[in-house]
Amino acid sequence: MADGTVESGNGEGQERLEARDDHHCFGCGRLNPQGLGLTFFRASEGEGVWAPFKPAQVHEGFPGMAHGGIISALLDEAMAWAISSRGIWAVTGTMTVTYRKPVETGAPIRASGRLVEDRGRKLLLAGELRREVDGLLLAEATATFVRVPEERARAWQERYLGAETG
Repeated sequence: MADGTVESGNGEGQERLEARDDHHCFGCGRLNPQGLGLTFFRASEGEGVWAPFKPAQVHEGFPGMAHGGIISALLDEAMAWAISSRGIWAVTGTMTVTYRKPVETGAPIRASGRLVEDRGRKLLLAGELRREVDGLLLAEATATFVRVPEERARAWQERYLGAETG
């Protein structure tokens, strides 16, 4: 939709994150021809973010199934944007992924991430990958992110969001 919202699979309008995409990030940068090209939206509950994605044959591991590394990248990116969208800049310290069901190529999915706990320097996050048509849980992750130094956080804030957030 032209107003920066999209219809989710459950019919709810969602607010698109105002993030720059003129960079080479594998997850969200539009200048990376091999990247995932993700666009994130705020979750309707006001908690976390989500991004639609449709795995293509180039994302395949076994025939007809998305590669586990792509699934991990989707979850990692969703969790990172769950905090970046709040002006918190951190990198992945540890991440555990549980693969529940095969992620079929060609089938629309939704990656989501949310902040579970802010422990100061360390942040605990959770992510999910669900099939868009019926909400079936395909994969989930938990992660510990570690805040970057303030100078780097300011630089990343400008580079990826272009302005201060509140």
